[in-house]
Amino acid sequence: MPAADTTSTLSSPSMTTVRSPSAQSPEARAKATMLSPVPVLDTPLAKTVSLARPAILLCLMITRFSALVSDPVATLWSALPVVAVVQAAYAVTCLAVAGSQTVKGAKKARPGERRKNDVSGPNTIPTALLSLVLTGIATPVTYAFLILFGAPLLDHAPHTMLCAAHFALLGLFPVFYARGVDGEALVAVAGASAPLDETYGGLVGAVVGAWLGAVPIPLDWDRDWQRWPVTVVVGMYAGSLLFSWASGTLLYGKRMANVSASKEE
Repeated sequence: MPAADTTSTLSSPSMTTVRSPSAQSPEARAKATMLSPVPVLDTPLAKTVSLARPAILLCLMITRFSALVSDPVATLWSALPVVAVVQAAYAVTCLAVAGSQTVKGAKKARPGERRKNDVSGPNTIPTALLSLVLTGIATPVTYAFLILFGAPLLDHAPHTMLCAAHFALLGLFPVFYARGVDGEALVAVAGASAPLDETYGGLVGAVVGAWLGAVPIPLDWDRDWQRWPVTVVVGMYAGSLLFSWASGTLLYGKRMANVSASKEE
């Protein structure tokens, strides 16, 4: 089953093209500079889970690689709930839930009045479930993007949809959990002006890894592992986990795009 003709355009450098911050309004760029990176919670459990998650997912990928090559649909389908559980446990254990930072901005209580919601923020479990729902909704959108960037249009639809589902779990679910549906934050993420952290780094790494993973597919080597979407899935996982770690440590708080120019305008 040759995949060279149907997926060769996925390796186009246009896959990493993002909207230039200069094309955004000064107001949008100014708001982007106010975004803070999402830290890993400062607890022993959170730090342990943050380090264990890449090891678990990489071990899953390595041990299931042969099955992925021989039967991509069955393998990706069976791995989907495992990845969902790992990602949900990581988010609930390691990340501040979306909206929890707004609690400290609550108004002071009047004399004799009880303060409400001054300690507790949004519930983690409902937020994780809502983020999973948003991830499911985003999966068809991701599928459409994969088609636009060269995935098979009519053939191998289950392969592409499952690849999109894994991408959404790796790259989008942590962002939904930590950023919620804040339009300004999501626009900053889409415009590459958000600060790097584990959540945003995982998304960027998934995009770059999938792009690089598509490179071997059109090469005329006639190998089973070159079939769609094996190398894309492997590159997606490797890129997401590696760049998530780097963005949470070495690159934490840095920005890929220069948004400081908004101050001059």
